[in-house]
Amino acid sequence: MTAARALTTVVIVAADSGADLARGVQALLASTAPIEIVVSDNASRDGSVDDVQARWRDEPCVRIVRNGANLGFGAGCNRAAAIAQGDALLLLNPDCLIDPDTIARLRALLDADATLGLLGARIVDDAGKVEPASRRRDPTLRHALCAMSGLARWEARFPALAGTNLAPRETADAPVLEDVDAVSGALMLLPTHVFRRLGGFDEGYFLHCEDLDLCRRVRDAGLRVACANAVSVRHGKGTSSRRRPFFVARHKHRGMWRWFRKFDPAARNPLLRVLVWLGLWTHYALSAPRYALALLRAR
Repeated sequence: MTAARALTTVVIVAADSGADLARGVQALLASTAPIEIVVSDNASRDGSVDDVQARWRDEPCVRIVRNGANLGFGAGCNRAAAIAQGDALLLLNPDCLIDPDTIARLRALLDADATLGLLGARIVDDAGKVEPASRRRDPTLRHALCAMSGLARWEARFPALAGTNLAPRETADAPVLEDVDAVSGALMLLPTHVFRRLGGFDEGYFLHCEDLDLCRRVRDAGLRVACANAVSVRHGKGTSSRRRPFFVARHKHRGMWRWFRKFDPAARNPLLRVLVWLGLWTHYALSAPRYALALLRAR
């Protein structure tokens, strides 16, 4: 189907997302910009997707894609994007709440500059604190080591010591649009034709780092990735992730390993590949007590 001009397709991947999903859909339906919502259901068992379908069964702009299994975040997005009718895709986490004018403001920025390939926003938590993932550098081995060792605290004097996260900005001092390596996967807006030209998300990732991968491929295609610093979006803590900390952490480490192998020049060194693999899974093992505590708290 030919994409409709100025229609934004909002893609939400749901996997036992709880009440967050309905709250997110309710907020989206108040949008001042024309939208359609496609919920990609990764075999939810908590009734959250059924609730959305029942509540908005007469709302033609709300559609459900039943995947039949948990395909992972990237694959879930790809299935929904395949039936998108909008000329832009807003990839949105179910625990994000947007204001009525958020999509219109982001679309105005995206539509005004053909060099923009992907746009993010200033993601804040429930307390209003900006999430570092809103503006990121590529997680190369050098950046990661500088961040983990604490050397990144001196990056203002020694740029070679830069870590993965960019220094926080006050909203008043931040440019409206800021070119970055990557933005948070909680909210990403991009032209539908760009997403499809790149083949969507790499489905070799299950959960985590597929957003970093997509941002990198957008830049490799000669387009810009930018953060809209003046647009804030509240991001809660996902219900599904809290209940499965080991599952989430395991796939996060797998995603980091895949990104390293695909994009980091250091991966060409066989010794560094071995050391990075050992480091990642040692970190996972050492973090097990923290994941266990998180699981107990969730219960």
